[in-house]
Amino acid sequence: MSATIKEISYNILNSLRGGRSNNNEHISLKQVEFNIKHYRAMLIRRDFQRNGKITRHFEQDLGCIPLTVVNASMCCGLPLDCTVVRTTQKIPRTVRYNFMDAITHISDPTGLNTIPLIDSIAVQFLPFDRFTKNDRKAYMIEDYLYIYNPDGMDMVNVRGVLENPEEAANFDCDGSDCYDDTMAYPVSLDLVNAITDGLLQGTFMLLPRTTSDTEDDTMQAGHVPAPKQQARGKRPA
Repeated sequence: MSATIKEISYNILNSLRGGRSNNNEHISLKQVEFNIKHYRAMLIRRDFQRNGKITRHFEQDLGCIPLTVVNASMCCGLPLDCTVVRTTQKIPRTVRYNFMDAITHISDPTGLNTIPLIDSIAVQFLPFDRFTKNDRKAYMIEDYLYIYNPDGMDMVNVRGVLENPEEAANFDCDGSDCYDDTMAYPVSLDLVNAITDGLLQGTFMLLPRTTSDTEDDTMQAGHVPAPKQQARGKRPA
């Protein structure tokens, strides 16, 4: 069983309302969705710190991203005769793991020939590596993914645990967006329960204490309007 971001958000909002629908609540569905993204990223990071492993259900595929040839002199001191390509689109920010990005997979379009992701600081030493200087390597600079020794690659497949899953909608997967609101949200159901409890018992805990609009007049129930001020120069009749 899986749930969409809308289903998770409505469940939290209905729990907050006590099952009563109202168009003049103190919190919007967009605010709920924003806090779900925040809690999801935080809990995934904590889970990785505790267990050192992340389930595939958090992962998103960005499809095959086009590559473009770039000047090697822009790539951390590589010699000009080196062949380097980078993605035409910026890679969305990923959840922050321990000293690493949550990019889980980089490969050619077949998915069989994986490419290791290295630190950009180590790129300048690649031409001097005795054993692997001719191998493909990937690294990140300013949210762009670079491929060293691409060997004719013009597309790259990337997967990762994104900080904001909705950013996958900017990428193409077989002719359609890689994400939309009708798709299962990349989170396990046990984490949905943790997110729901965290929001209801933490971030949104004080909201039920405020008075809602029960009279459909865009004002809080029991609101007493202030008396109108008398215009200057006029005497009461």
